[in-house]
Parts: sequence; structure tokens; C-alpha cells
Amino acid sequence: MQAVGVAEALGLKPELKRVSPPAPHKWMAPWGPAAANDSIAAPWPNIVIASGRQSIPYARKIKKASRDKTFVAILQNPKVDPAKFDLVWAPEHDQLSGPNVISTLTAPHRITPQRLVESADRLRQRYSSLPYSKIAVVLGGPNKVYDFSADDMRSLAKTLRALAYEANVALIVTTSRRTSPEATAVLKDELKSVPHDIYDALSDPPEDNPYPGMLALADAVIVTCDSHNMVGEATVTGKPVYVVELEGGSPKFRRFLDALYVNNVARQFDGLLETWSYAPLNATQEIAAAIAAAYSCKNKSH
Repeated sequence: MQAVGVAEALGLKPELKRVSPPAPHKWMAPWGPAAANDSIAAPWPNIVIASGRQSIPYARKIKKASRDKTFVAILQNPKVDPAKFDLVWAPEHDQLSGPNVISTLTAPHRITPQRLVESADRLRQRYSSLPYSKIAVVLGGPNKVYDFSADDMRSLAKTLRALAYEANVALIVTTSRRTSPEATAVLKDELKSVPHDIYDALSDPPEDNPYPGMLALADAVIVTCDSHNMVGEATVTGKPVYVVELEGGSPKFRRFLDALYVNNVARQFDGLLETWSYAPLNATQEIAAAIAAAYSCKNKSH
């Protein structure tokens, strides 16, 4: 949804193309040729915003077939020469560089100030029985580089419970589809005695998902470190963001988290609450502005 967020920031209503090439093309992406796909055909659009390894061969195909008339922007490191495209965005922790490469600390997304306000209005009734002061808790799960077991959840939940008692706050919580049922069960058991609300991403209806409204209503956000997107989306609020560091990690994640800490955007969660301020991060707008400028420049040169 990164590409959709950028397109919306440009004031565009994008036409979505999802590609899933068969073998051997999917094995050769992003370096190999594009597989046949009837949905990728002329007339070629003015702008293509592509994201994901499998999309790269199609982005190259469109650029060539349109005789370079289509402006092609790539989100995330394409793993091929960025010069093949008009503009490439990559997160700072990827350390990608080039004349047409832009980087931001956080990633693009679809959360806007307007969406936060609208989502908060729809969510107030759900939280009406909770104390006024609320802390949003955004929980992920294990992935290729991080562990997040049921035992890890128990330790975190006990810390959250103590925080709710001591600070007299409610915990408004959402899990993700990567949060295991065992970990979610532990969370629910540990928080029974404090004011809270939990959205279970694996069992509750998708239409009841309180995110991003909970970000708008909370005084601060506690988020696990396993998702660059989750952490980055929390920083669009301008509210204190506490990062729960899990076992594991990678050099890229380390660079990302350390940059947040150094810039006083986020702090590592230690069970306590503090107050600080920072300018909200909005990579989506920055990337959209860069695309608009580059697109305008290209058209003038033609």
C-alpha cells in the first residue's frame, strides 16, 4: 500500500496492477524479463509507481515500450541500477545512493492527518468506557530477523500492566496477523485487571480494526520493532513513540532504530512514560513532492 499512499498524496486515483509471475520469471526478478501479462499493456500511463521485487521487470518493460514517455518511480531498493528509472525512493537504512535516488527515515503509507481525525471520530464510542488517558500499543510478531514468542509477550504484557496501574492509563491494543494465537492469549490474560481494549487481528472482523484511529486518540504509542512500517506510521502522529526491542535484528533495522533515537523521534520502551516533542515525520508527502518535481522537470525537457 506504499505506492497507493504516494499516488493519493499526488492527488491521483491509481489503477492497481498486482503481478505474480510464474516460474521461472518469479525466480529471476528483479533482474530477468517480465512474464507475459495481459493487464500490462498499452495505452501506457503517464506515471507508474512500482513497489516490490516482482514489479521491477514490468516497470522496465513499460518504460521501454512507452519509449521513455512513462515516468517510472520505484519504491524500495530495486536491486538493479536506479538509473534505469526516473526516480527511486529507498529508506535511509538501505544506504542506496544515486542522482535520482531519494531517501527518508521512514516509509510512505496511507495515514494522513485527515484520516487520523476521521478514524478517531468513528472510534470514540468503542473506547467510551475507558479512562481519558490512553496509550496505543501496536504489536507485531516473529519474522525473518526478530523473535516474538508467547514468553516474550508475557514479559511485555506484565510491563504494560504495571504501566497502566502506575500511570493510571488505559491500554488500547492491536495485534497483527503475525502475532501468534498463543501470544495473544497470554496478552489477554495478563491485561485482564487493567483498563484496556484489544483488537485481535486474527479473529476480530477486519472492519472493526481500530488502527489508525487509536493512533489519533492515544497520548503516546508503544510499538514493537519488528516492522519498519508500523514504527514509521506511529511517527506521523508527532506523539511520543516507544519502541519495544525484541530478540534478534539486522544491521538495517539497527540503523533505522538508532536514527529514530538520535533524532529524538522515538525512545526505547523501558516501562516508563515521558513527554517530548518532535516534528511529525511524513515520508509520503516528501516522496510525492519529489515525484511531482521530477515529473515536471522531465516533461519540460521533452
